[in-house]
Amino acid sequence: MSLLCYVSPLLRLSSATSLLSQPQQKLLNSVDRCVDEALEGIVSSSGCLSLLRGHRVVVRADLEALKGRVALLSGGGSGHEPAHAGYIGSGMLSAAVAGGVFASPPPASVLAAILSLRDAGVSGVLLIVKNYTGDRLNFGLAAEQARNRGVAVEMVIVADDCAFDQPSKAGRRGLCGTVFVHKLAGALAEEGCPLDEIVSKVTEAVKGIGTLGVSLSPCSVPGCLPSFDLPAGEMELGLGIHGEPGIKRSKVTSADEVVKTMVDHMTNPASQSHLSLKSGDSVVLCVNNLGALSCLEISISVVTRSAIRYLEGRGVRVARVMSGAFMTSLEMAGVSLSMMRADQEILRLFDARTTASAWPNLSTVCISGKTYLGSNPGSPLSDVMRKALEAVCSSLLQRQEELNSLDRASGDGDCGNTHAQAAKAIQEWLPSHIVPGCPGQLLSTLAGLVQERMGGSSGALYSLFLTAAAALLKDRSDPAAWANAMHAGTDAMRWCLDALCPAVEELGRLTTAPPGGHMAILQAAVEKAELGAESTRDLTARAGRASYIATVHVTLPDPGAVAIAAILRAVFEALGGQK
Repeated sequence: MSLLCYVSPLLRLSSATSLLSQPQQKLLNSVDRCVDEALEGIVSSSGCLSLLRGHRVVVRADLEALKGRVALLSGGGSGHEPAHAGYIGSGMLSAAVAGGVFASPPPASVLAAILSLRDAGVSGVLLIVKNYTGDRLNFGLAAEQARNRGVAVEMVIVADDCAFDQPSKAGRRGLCGTVFVHKLAGALAEEGCPLDEIVSKVTEAVKGIGTLGVSLSPCSVPGCLPSFDLPAGEMELGLGIHGEPGIKRSKVTSADEVVKTMVDHMTNPASQSHLSLKSGDSVVLCVNNLGALSCLEISISVVTRSAIRYLEGRGVRVARVMSGAFMTSLEMAGVSLSMMRADQEILRLFDARTTASAWPNLSTVCISGKTYLGSNPGSPLSDVMRKALEAVCSSLLQRQEELNSLDRASGDGDCGNTHAQAAKAIQEWLPSHIVPGCPGQLLSTLAGLVQERMGGSSGALYSLFLTAAAALLKDRSDPAAWANAMHAGTDAMRWCLDALCPAVEELGRLTTAPPGGHMAILQAAVEKAELGAESTRDLTARAGRASYIATVHVTLPDPGAVAIAAILRAVFEALGGQK
């Protein structure tokens, strides 16, 4: 019988078009507050957890028990529950940081979590981070900031995705295999192992972990349209946990045939991302519900049964099995399989006791044979910069759905929402603050705002740009200083933004422009930014979620480049330029 017979009622709608016509219904009080309320619910229902005031950080309530031991911190975007707060407890995580839905948490919250653990007297902090650009940027930045304060911090990157035969420069994605790492590292920390030993052992274990997912329906960020269009009767192999398109679509077949396709792809030696697995090896198997499969499908009776039988048929010993929802993708109907090669030491750590609420109570019997800166008084320049900021915010909010639509071709469809969060944060800031007369101070303030409120890799990148540009505008505000500041900002980001770089090159002419020639140069820069954004139709992404997607999927302009061009045009028009 086909696996399609069991799937969520979502797939029984008359057509895929009906799924995409409007945002999916969700049982929430508020789209904007859903993450905060979810965290409050998790903490209020547990006597073992606490919420760090002012941040989306959940910590163990008994932090004093960690004194002298290594603490474990993980996290990422929300929407993957029970990851990561569900894995807090003795024998697993000490704390977890949550971002917005599918958005990396800001560095300030990661740093706050690290410092709270330091204050509890831990001997060191291990960050367990999924391999996504935003997570690596934001956790990495917080780690550097913590080291500068004397905290012993190390970071382990989990990249267990087996989808792509030739991964992009960004590398393999971090998926549900991360949960295995939480468990192994947690057991080592509970035993009192030092930080370097935990890092060494976990890094070695990661090499033996692989994950692959298959989807029968898309998911949708609250308040947004579904992330992609998948007609009824089709499935997508190798998708990401944020709704990124996978590597192949095909007709839904039986559970046995789907599992065979997944395991064969995961272990294909011709793929650079494969998990090496041979007859006689022992594995821990995780059958993970991506959100909306019924218990019948995901349980021992169907998919798990198929996986165990197929592995055993290949001569692989299934030592432990865990099946259920461990790292979800909102309401996506789909399943991922994670496997970890296991020797006796791995199994000992895997079987070690934990109080984490989301960790299943497994059998130990072998299955085969489980900031704000202060403001200076205003000046004439303050009014000009305020007007430009208002225009930028208005433009980004007006283009929110356009940017979301472009992003759905290469990511989770929330680029417009991310930029709208930044715009709303600035709009909230403007009425109660005097815009500083010093451009450098204003850009520093904006850097803090976007780092705290924008989220994701975009927040980190904009913050890097603004911080570097601000340094060259502390004592000057002439056109040449602005040109040099734009160059510094681009250099700080370490790779070229397709819309920004052509504009910055044009703005370099401000250093030698004659009186009255500045607006013509700014207009030319805006036009070059718009052409640069349009040119991204023909480019291949090398970082971020778009880098995981086959080139054939991406035929629209990059939404980030379009947003930058829109920002520059808004500034130009606010300064009196022609539309």
